[in-house]
Formats: sequence, C-alpha cells, structure tokens
Amino acid sequence: MPEPNRFDLRGRLVASARQTLSMAVSQLPILIGVALLTGLLLELLPAERMAEWFGRSDVLDAFVGALAGSVASGHPLTSYLLGGELLDRGVSLIAVTAFLISWVTVGSIQLPAEMLMLGRRFALYRNSICFVLAILIAVLTPTTLQVLHLAP
Repeated sequence: MPEPNRFDLRGRLVASARQTLSMAVSQLPILIGVALLTGLLLELLPAERMAEWFGRSDVLDAFVGALAGSVASGHPLTSYLLGGELLDRGVSLIAVTAFLISWVTVGSIQLPAEMLMLGRRFALYRNSICFVLAILIAVLTPTTLQVLHLAP
C-alpha cells in the first residue's frame, strides 16, 4: 500500500487507525493474561489474610503494604473498597496508604506487558520509583494530617 500524502488527512487517519488496530490485536493475548492473573491474585489475597501481615512497625507496614499493593495491582475504585476494609480491621493508615498508592501506580503483574509496550528500562524505572515513593508518601501521610490538624 503506498504511503499517504502528508496533506491527505483522511488517508493518514485511516493508515493510523489500521496501525493502531493491528498493534492492539497483537497485544490482546498479553492483556488478557494480565487480567486473568490479577483476578487470580485477588482471590488468593483476601482482606482478612492481608490484615494479619501488618502491625509490626510503621516503616515495615509501609513496605509490606507497598509490596502487597504492587503485586495485587488493580483498578483504583476497587482499592478504595479494600483499603476501607483493611482500616476497619485495624490496619494502620500508613500500611493502607502504601497499599493504595502502589496498587494504582506499581504493576508487578502488568510489568511484562508494560515492558513490551513501553520498553524494559522505562518500565523498570517507573515501577521502582513508584514503589519507593509509595513508601515515602505512606510514612509522611499521618504526619501531614497531624500538621494540618486533620488526624483523628
């Protein structure tokens, strides 16, 4: 197929749409695998079981929360429900904050798909930075709430 003229907007749009569709179809098996693996992990890690992992120290709780969130990553709306359930079970705000942030920003399960689409180096750097920042933000959250007089 000849390359579209750079002034032929319709031809360029059709060529771009075909390329995008072709790329999406080629990525579909990986994305389906990631979705299935995420669902499996969520079934294996219920909130009752996760609540037992916390309560040792603030920094360790932040690390465990970030680790659990990055492994069981998912949709933000789901994380709020799970976070509320963990808070109701007595898990600290630090652990829940680390869990929520890493749940949304770090994607260990999606890492293969992300490396394929965005590149290995970028995906590893992005996930590592998000993991460290999740712990830092979680540790600073209660202090910030106390300074702003919003802590219970």
